[in-house]
Amino acid sequence: MRILVTGGAGFIGTRTVKKLISQNHETAILDDFNDFYDPEIKRENVKTSGTKVYEADLRSQSEVERTFADFKPEAVIHLAARAGVRPSLNQPGLYIDTNVTGTLHILEAMKTHEVERLVFASSSSVYGCNEKVPFAESDPILKTISPYAATKVAGEHLCSVYSHLHDLRIVSLRFFTVYGPAQRPDLAIHKFARLMTEGIEIPRFGDGSTRRDYTYIDDIVDGVEKALSYAGPNRHEVFNLGESDTVELRELISLLEKHLGVEAKIKSLPSQPGDVPLTYADITKAKSLLGYLPQTKIDEGIEKFVEWFRDYYSKQ
Repeated sequence: MRILVTGGAGFIGTRTVKKLISQNHETAILDDFNDFYDPEIKRENVKTSGTKVYEADLRSQSEVERTFADFKPEAVIHLAARAGVRPSLNQPGLYIDTNVTGTLHILEAMKTHEVERLVFASSSSVYGCNEKVPFAESDPILKTISPYAATKVAGEHLCSVYSHLHDLRIVSLRFFTVYGPAQRPDLAIHKFARLMTEGIEIPRFGDGSTRRDYTYIDDIVDGVEKALSYAGPNRHEVFNLGESDTVELRELISLLEKHLGVEAKIKSLPSQPGDVPLTYADITKAKSLLGYLPQTKIDEGIEKFVEWFRDYYSKQ
């Protein structure tokens, strides 16, 4: 199958492309290599990807259209987005332009070029301050608390609309805190590990009691792969992809201390607007309909991350 992976130069995208290539799919990457974090990291990723790269901006309908016209995909895995809850508080317009309008451009190009199948990367952040735990796909999405989360809700709704109007088969995946080797440097585990090894205080927002459902990268990629071939009765379907377990921030820091062999210096800061106190995935639906079954527990996952982290920084 010819598969276009948007955001294919990023953390999740790079691993997804490698998995697809290993299964003999023909792939291409669409990425704008923006400066949200060092674009050279992404450029290094694609050097070894073994696939064609289109440097294009989702906000430009003409650039998206040219990519589709040239590559002629049979399916799209749409991972590209402006990421991060906290930055979205300061740049909501950029997030809407990229994540909402950009997704619209992808869907329009699919309609024009008769591409039937899409996997859309949504986020656990859509649940916001959901009072029922664990979070299930059937829960009302009524307490979203950041512009980033709002763009993902909008993306899901656009997918639903286009699926209905144009008979597209679309799966929206709500990712829960993805981590692992080659994780983005701005994300907590990578950022904490770097600061801890340098003997610098790590920022801990709140009292350390917030809990996250951390999901190892290989489990996420396995879920993406299964979603790509999903053939259930509904043309648009939503699934949680998580570990279905929660880890307190204090415990996460302790695991990093254990595997790095250093003691963290903590800088306590107030809780941040837009941050939710808890994420916790109910993966019953994904298990039943996708055959999704996460394999890597947090202690093993942090150990694998630290192995990569030490090797990576030893070469810098």
